[in-house]
Amino acid sequence: MPTADHVVISELVARAPKVLLHDHLDGGLRPATIVELAAENGYDALPITDSEELGAWFRAAADSGSLVRYLETFAHTVGVMQTRAALTRVARECALDLAADGVVYAEVRFAPEQHLVAGLSLTEVVEAVLEGFREGEHAAAARGHRIKVGTLVTAMRHAANSREIARLAVQYRDLGVCGFDIAGAEAGFPPTRHLDAFEYLRRENAHFTIHAGEAFGLPSIWEAIQWCGADRLGHGVRIVDDLRIGSRPYGADPEADAVARVEDVTLGLLAAYVRDMRIPLEMAPSSNVQTGAAPSIAAHPIGLLARLRFRVTVNTDNRLMSGTSMSREMQLLVNDVGWGLDDLRWVSVNAMKSAFLPFDQRLALIEAVIKPGYAELV
Repeated sequence: MPTADHVVISELVARAPKVLLHDHLDGGLRPATIVELAAENGYDALPITDSEELGAWFRAAADSGSLVRYLETFAHTVGVMQTRAALTRVARECALDLAADGVVYAEVRFAPEQHLVAGLSLTEVVEAVLEGFREGEHAAAARGHRIKVGTLVTAMRHAANSREIARLAVQYRDLGVCGFDIAGAEAGFPPTRHLDAFEYLRRENAHFTIHAGEAFGLPSIWEAIQWCGADRLGHGVRIVDDLRIGSRPYGADPEADAVARVEDVTLGLLAAYVRDMRIPLEMAPSSNVQTGAAPSIAAHPIGLLARLRFRVTVNTDNRLMSGTSMSREMQLLVNDVGWGLDDLRWVSVNAMKSAFLPFDQRLALIEAVIKPGYAELV
């Protein structure tokens, strides 16, 4: 996969207003910030202390084709995010970086339970991150880049704290937390292990998404939707396992599948349900290639799923590990999938429609920011 330096981002893509639903706070740190925070907080496990080389190390380490190996890189970013000051700084810089990339609305997720090593409480962790996002929004506005950042609190699939984290989502939903998520290795940790948390959230009329269909297939997606009631699917790439191209299953010929004609595609019952119910798919092309969920950008299922009119969205997942940005993800789809401005506008509206934000605020951003922003590019 090409690194960020090898993708030339056009002026139009750079200027396009963007909506980001799937971005991990601990996957988007600036390498220089990691080095500085490690020195400040006595974290001595970094593999490299030169910031430029460290950034390259993260991208290379994540380029393994294994979700498990990909997730191991987070030990270092989480390791330097254990104080209130560090969390606030990382969140502030996240908002600034996204705004500078043309993102007008973002939902950034993090797992509060992973930031307790230095003695912070769960509520202190959440409040530190929320403070950072608000500071970043104000600083970005002062620089002429308006952005609104919502927060998703995430529980780890392998742990047993999901009900407690779900309560945080409800406790802070009027203060910047817009939803809940579970993340981590899918295999062996089905979403139904956390059914109690999802039932609680549904009773509280709270929003949640579930990482499903990334490294594991249709059973993970089916459980996330039909048992747990997910509003959105984190990645959801493997929904294509429920498609047939002519007489053969999807995946037999990835390159041919990517350019298959819509009329040659048959949807299975689960895929049809996902499309009919307009369940958003939070897709992250570069990340999906890195973890082996897709063979390449050109053969990524997003192209076919878009032509089939699934509600696909484009996301970064982990900007540091993938060496990416929203502009880069969009440019890759332009370069390798043949998308144009109409496609980028469509997925941006899709994402805004699917945001965990009140309807009137979603509509206002679509009508007053996204549509006019794309109209200026024509």
